[in-house]
Amino acid sequence: MGVIRVLTSEDPAAVATHGKAIEERYGLPTVSRCIPGQPHGIHDDDSEARAEPKIVDLARELADAGARALIISCAADPALQKTRRAVGIPVIGAGSAAAAVALGLGSRVGVLGIRDQAPPAVRAVLGDHFAASARPDGVHRTTDLLAPEGPEAVLEAAAGLVASGADTLLLACTGLNTIGIRPLLEERLGVPVVDPVLAAGLLASYAYGE
Repeated sequence: MGVIRVLTSEDPAAVATHGKAIEERYGLPTVSRCIPGQPHGIHDDDSEARAEPKIVDLARELADAGARALIISCAADPALQKTRRAVGIPVIGAGSAAAAVALGLGSRVGVLGIRDQAPPAVRAVLGDHFAASARPDGVHRTTDLLAPEGPEAVLEAAAGLVASGADTLLLACTGLNTIGIRPLLEERLGVPVVDPVLAAGLLASYAYGE
């Protein structure tokens, strides 16, 4: 299973974080690689546009190296359709995967991410079940989640979504997996919380085959 990270890092352990979570949860062997030149990942239209050709190139490399399926570990699903056309193996986007799982858990899904609007890929799947979106105060890039005040800002934004009527929360940034916030949100807020990395791993377990 190839895991494409859109946050550039020279630390192999950091790059492997999402793949490790999938391995531990589903028992799937993973190889994680990151695109170059994007130390803050994808956080706006410009950074997404710059990332797309890099994602397609990396997907081809992983497929040529023997990957049996790929995960684009970003809730915006950047270059998803382009990547599917470029390789002959299943490709899963973390955003649409999370939205699909959220629909199985609730009827009013609150979307928590790092942009002011929910990713279009998420909105497209949720349809009328989209309740609202929120961005934690002070968070504009995935790296902002690593600040000491990051988890508390996430909790506050998530609580606002639940107070407004969301019965399920969708984490629309895979960096929220990196900081391990899901268990805390479920404990404090009492609603299901969908992690995009784990949701992508779930769908990948169907696509991987044996």
